[in-house]
Amino acid sequence: MTEEQRATASEQAEQPFGEQLAAQLGGVRGLIEASVPVGVFVVVNLIWDLRPAIITAVASALAIAAWRLFRKETIRHALNGLFGIAVGAYLAWKSGDAEDFYLPGILIGLVYGVAMLISVVFRQPAIGWVWSVVAGGGKGEWRANPRLLRIFTWLTVLWGVVWLAKNIVRWALYAMGADTPLGVVTIAAGYPVTGALVAITIWAVRKDLSLKSKPA
Repeated sequence: MTEEQRATASEQAEQPFGEQLAAQLGGVRGLIEASVPVGVFVVVNLIWDLRPAIITAVASALAIAAWRLFRKETIRHALNGLFGIAVGAYLAWKSGDAEDFYLPGILIGLVYGVAMLISVVFRQPAIGWVWSVVAGGGKGEWRANPRLLRIFTWLTVLWGVVWLAKNIVRWALYAMGADTPLGVVTIAAGYPVTGALVAITIWAVRKDLSLKSKPA
């Protein structure tokens, strides 16, 4: 290992975990790209058929990876999306039931909801850490601010309850084999609901920051 490589490795080792996680997720763009193939599957399955939906979903993930390669960017965020649909695509292709495509996402969503509520119990509200990853470079100074800690706590409870509620509904539809309503709910409870939660989060945090910036 060269001196430059040792220096780089040492620098990465000294980075807080949150900062390393921020780099791995690729910010908002990485999160969006990881979710695009699922959205493609939902739309194509609603207007066409199962196998074309699986093929176009996988193709969209590969297209994102190819575009990143063309621009000489890392493809690990695009691979997140490809991995995310791989299990669902396999299950749906094997069974011939479109609802099986959604099963991994439903289970992951339920885990996320429970994890958010557990993070509140341990006074490590997950939305605070997500905020620090996306908007703060992974730094955790917000935990030293009691007001921000309270805000991120109730925001995490809100996110956790909503995440559990929508995925319990999706699970019920999955159990009934209602793939079309399941696809509709997946779209309706996807970007619109997440967008509303993001808007509430940004409003609450910026309101607190603006209050802090005002002279006493």
